[in-house]
Formats: sequence, structure tokens, C-alpha cells
Amino acid sequence: MVQKARIRLTSINHEKLDRVCREIKEISDKVGVKVSGPIPLPTRRIMIPTRKSPCGEGTNTWDRWELRIHKRLIEIEANERLMKRIMRIHVPDDVYIEISLV
Repeated sequence: MVQKARIRLTSINHEKLDRVCREIKEISDKVGVKVSGPIPLPTRRIMIPTRKSPCGEGTNTWDRWELRIHKRLIEIEANERLMKRIMRIHVPDDVYIEISLV
């Protein structure tokens, strides 16, 4: 039975996230390993309403801020050579990677 690695990527910047996913997919194609993904998972939206007036007087006017957290899932066959190459990928500061062996 072939062991699989599940790579879960999260970021607030979807362009950087897609770039890292593309690099992982290119490396796995060069090594010749079967890849499934990147599968886009539901984007988490965090809404933060804040009052515009700092003192609380005046009309009730609100600013609505939103933070979106994008997630991707990639499943690959766990190969020692492939995993070493994935560990050497340059990952931006705002992209988080979680690798688990299944």
C-alpha cells in the first residue's frame, strides 16, 4: 500500500497560495508521483464591524472590515525524494503549510 501525504495550505493572499501550489504540483510531475489537487476548500470570511466615531457621539456610522482566509488541499503519494524537494520550496511568510501522512 502506498502511503499518502496530505498537504494543507492556508493564506490570506490567494495569489501567493496558488504560486506555492503550482510549485508543489510541478515538483511532483518532475518526480513522477500521482497528485490530486489543489482542491480549493471553503474560504473563511471574518467580518469586523467598528464604529467610525471614537468617542461614541454623533450618528451611528460603522466601518465593516473583512478578512478572507483561503485554503487549499493537495494529496500526493509520499515519496522520500519528493518530500525532500517540497521541504526546500521558498514559502512566503503569510502562507502556512501543514503536512500530514495518511
